[in-house]
Amino acid sequence: MNGQTLDGSANEVRIGNRLVGDGHPCFIVAEIGINHNGDIEIAKKLIDVAEAAGCDAVKFQKRTPEACVPAAQRNMMRETPWGYISYMAYREKIELGLAQYEEIDRYCRENDIIWFASCWDEPSADFIKQFGVPCYKIASASLTDDDLLRHTRSVGKPILLSTGMSELHEIDHAVETLGSDDLVLLHAVSTYPAFYEELNLRAISSLRERYRVLVGYSGHETGLASSAAAVALGACVIERHITLDRSMWGSDQAASLEPTGLTRLVRDIRLIEKSMGTGEKKVLARELPMIARLRGKNGHV
Repeated sequence: MNGQTLDGSANEVRIGNRLVGDGHPCFIVAEIGINHNGDIEIAKKLIDVAEAAGCDAVKFQKRTPEACVPAAQRNMMRETPWGYISYMAYREKIELGLAQYEEIDRYCRENDIIWFASCWDEPSADFIKQFGVPCYKIASASLTDDDLLRHTRSVGKPILLSTGMSELHEIDHAVETLGSDDLVLLHAVSTYPAFYEELNLRAISSLRERYRVLVGYSGHETGLASSAAAVALGACVIERHITLDRSMWGSDQAASLEPTGLTRLVRDIRLIEKSMGTGEKKVLARELPMIARLRGKNGHV
């Protein structure tokens, strides 16, 4: 269950061994997604990048192609690293299977980093459940999928719900369907990459006020400043896509952070957290010598 403030809004959620929310460090999620291109060794390198940067968790995307690919798109052809193949064949190539997720689970435990996934369909949620992950993500594209919302909620773990490409009435319905316990909304803009003028970071506080739940930020912009600013505006979770190299093949690579950028973002978030303070205005002990030196008739510079 969420902790609550005096006004009834949620102030913390437990994800694994971490408390996330008011008074706790920002929970930083490195979104690997499908940037592994179906290669477990790339996935492990990306886990290494996230761990070295100081992230709290890595996240994957899990789909069941038969459930997620519309019939009209299955035979559409496209160029891929595996040649000119159908969209359905591509979706099957990009998915990691049981043995690969067992290796991911082992590798993350070995490196003491949390992992979880965005499950795009009910069979995928059941598949991920076997690993005992501490939370689930519901992607913006699935916000209106009531069956998936209810099925994911039935697992009984905290849920991070992205709100990109969603009207308020749709978010209202999703929150009503899920319930507010152990729920974190993620403000997001579903453009890849997003332009800065599209980000609307003030929505972080608007969502918190409207739904009385914790709110984070899932960013798809190319830079760092806006994600760091989101923390100053109250985001308790930051999620960013990561890649080994933006020039790699894949739809999400261009909106992802490379290793150096991710390291800088984590550094900046931790510095911002140190800088926020309590809000109480008072004279610091280290300011007292400056008072003696600079104030009064005899003060001098």
